[in-house]
Amino acid sequence: MTRFYSSLVFASIPFAFALACSSNPPASSGTAGSGGTGGAGGTGGEDPGELVVGGDRPVTVHVPPGLDPAKPSPLVILLHGYSASGLVQELLFQLKPQADKHGFLYAHPDGTFDTSSKRFWNATDACCDFGGVGVDDVAYLSGLVTEIGEHYKVDPKRVYFVGHSNGGFMSHRMACDRSDLVAGIASLAGATWNDPAKCAAEKPVAVLQIHGTADDTVPYDGESIMGVSIPGAVATTEQWAQKNGCALTPSMGEALDLDATIDGAETSVSQYTTGCKAGGAAELWTIDGGTHVPGLGANFAPKVVEWLLSHPKP
Repeated sequence: MTRFYSSLVFASIPFAFALACSSNPPASSGTAGSGGTGGAGGTGGEDPGELVVGGDRPVTVHVPPGLDPAKPSPLVILLHGYSASGLVQELLFQLKPQADKHGFLYAHPDGTFDTSSKRFWNATDACCDFGGVGVDDVAYLSGLVTEIGEHYKVDPKRVYFVGHSNGGFMSHRMACDRSDLVAGIASLAGATWNDPAKCAAEKPVAVLQIHGTADDTVPYDGESIMGVSIPGAVATTEQWAQKNGCALTPSMGEALDLDATIDGAETSVSQYTTGCKAGGAAELWTIDGGTHVPGLGANFAPKVVEWLLSHPKP
């Protein structure tokens, strides 16, 4: 599945997004086993509502206006696709306005560079450490949550990850490895481990899987990446339903209009909620005709954020 490796995102992302990515300062290349934050935080730039954390892999945290520092706040971290950047992913997803509206702390960090000079997250055996760099992104992202919590009160029941493609894979990895930390994730065009035994989640995690049926990069029905099998969208959702103790017979929710390039409410909603453990849920939003980089409309960010914030840890 070499198309995934060679041309994951930019052929489909509008030119403005690609230009923003090319002008974004490169992240640290990272080393095998690295991933801690290790640096003191401080205010970022001229905006008093921003904080820089992450040590040698710095990331700017957006602090919404009027945030009450004495009140625990949700934290949302957005993870970009392979070869993209946090800035590009924010331009596509538009979560920052939602942070201001709902009052949550928000960051969109960058992955490290691989041997092909493309940013990536070391998520699963299928995606996307193609060069065997071995960076410990679970440790890095966990460290970001800890460091942000040293400056602002992060609600431990409302820590969320959102990701696209490679970032979706990484969101699943965080849910698997840090189910004690992560309340919920939303993955667009990503997948979990093909082998359920490799997902070590011991606590329930609310999982929202979003996938287009016309995705020819990470196919809706699953395939393989560089010879490593990946589960399809339904199998990914059902894995989490099982881990969360939910029945595997979903109910159908109201259809959504997420893709502005497709007429009508093109997205069907399958909800695995019966019998779930407290804090556990699994839901699949299927974008009928949606590609790997859908033409996300104005409903996408509000609907995703609304879903996440409605699923705190117990």
